Amino acid sequence: MSQEFDVVVIGGGPAGYVAAIRAAQLGLKTACCEYNAYADPKGEPRLGGTCLNVGCIPSKALLHSSELYHQAEHSFIMHGIKMEGVSIDVPSMVRRKDNIVNQLTQGIKGLFKKYKVTFLPGLGSFVAQADGKWQVKVGEEVVTTTHVIIATGSRARHLPGIKVDQKLIVDNEGALSTTEVPKRLGVIGAGVIGLEMSSVWKRLGSQVTILEAAPDFLAAADTAVTKEAWKIFTKKQGLDIQLGIQIKDVKVGENTVVIQYENDDGDQTLEVDKLIVAVGRVPNTDGLNAEVVGLQLDDRGRIKVDAHCATNLPNVWAVGDVVPGPMLAHKGMEEGVMVAECIVGQAGHVNYDAIPWVIYTQPEVAWVGKTEQQLKAENIPFKQGQIPFQANGRALGQGDTTGFVKVLAHSETDQILGVHIIGASASELIAEAVVAMEFGGAAEDLARIAHAHPTLSEVMHEAALAVDKRSLHF
Repeated sequence: MSQEFDVVVIGGGPAGYVAAIRAAQLGLKTACCEYNAYADPKGEPRLGGTCLNVGCIPSKALLHSSELYHQAEHSFIMHGIKMEGVSIDVPSMVRRKDNIVNQLTQGIKGLFKKYKVTFLPGLGSFVAQADGKWQVKVGEEVVTTTHVIIATGSRARHLPGIKVDQKLIVDNEGALSTTEVPKRLGVIGAGVIGLEMSSVWKRLGSQVTILEAAPDFLAAADTAVTKEAWKIFTKKQGLDIQLGIQIKDVKVGENTVVIQYENDDGDQTLEVDKLIVAVGRVPNTDGLNAEVVGLQLDDRGRIKVDAHCATNLPNVWAVGDVVPGPMLAHKGMEEGVMVAECIVGQAGHVNYDAIPWVIYTQPEVAWVGKTEQQLKAENIPFKQGQIPFQANGRALGQGDTTGFVKVLAHSETDQILGVHIIGASASELIAEAVVAMEFGGAAEDLARIAHAHPTLSEVMHEAALAVDKRSLHF
């Protein structure tokens, strides 16, 4: 007799495992299936998805390690700390990253045991609907469930004619497993992944060239941030970022990759020792048997859902990278919680206007809400306050005064419409803005809150004050 559940979650990434845990917390008999082993030494399926195994977590580990090395070489001296003969052991750095990943994947297994979530190893796919319930095949087993939550995530998008071998030409997975510093590194794509991976290897000594098809740099960010980021990344850090390029051919030699491309100056040739392809991601809907049960997809292969992530099929939901919206782990997690709560009749909700974005370069870039260019395009009246970290005592003490905080508020209501940060700890500072926007806060609310002194958060305080031209320290 097949196992029967209230909820079966297909996919064990951030959106999936969080959905499973929340469903179990709410008293639902829950199972979660996952088939991808990633780099598991035993070849067993691993929970955590792309984010934990080959994305968010390992990349941040490498970013931090490479930043410490860079500081030891270039920044410690300003603090009176003299370093001689500093070197980097890349294999040890990668092993540390792997240990962190292993610890966290095991942690999810522990949470499943704690909340009595059944882990079903294998690829989950629809079989049929019968008697108001769904039959889902996981590996060789068919289980029965009332609700299905699809959380199959996404995979790296590859370019036609460019074979990713994870050796000379790599995507995010190969980029995170490299154990030698390439002398010449090429990166196709100047998005989040491309910039973060470029930062790691540039700090460790690579000569980095980024080729971006779009004519604009970081078009999704506020223009003030993109201008500052461009200046820092290209002039101060030495990243060679070329925009508006068209890849014409890629040839792989014994130990090199030759890229033929075209830009405004005509045909160009770039020879590198390793090439990272970072041109976005595509949803994983293959293998679900969507066509068998009539699950509706859009023209980009994403699952169509309503505002509460319900699909066109009864009691079938979809969350995370597999549905429209930003492919962000924390967005998927919130959708997983929302769906679990909706299943039991609670008022699950995700405010998509208050989802933060972060790029973990140095300096970090983070934003939430609308950009100045969006407000202008939508004819929304706004006022703004912008304060540099240069005016902040804590930033000066840390020796890291790059960047600023920019607050955008409605001219008439003072409601915060967007906050944009480039600078130290931007990924942490943006949370205050998210809280304020989630509860409909005004710039005056941030301006009236006492911020501990001295802290970097005071720049947020000053920017909120500056919205009404009353900053106190700039």
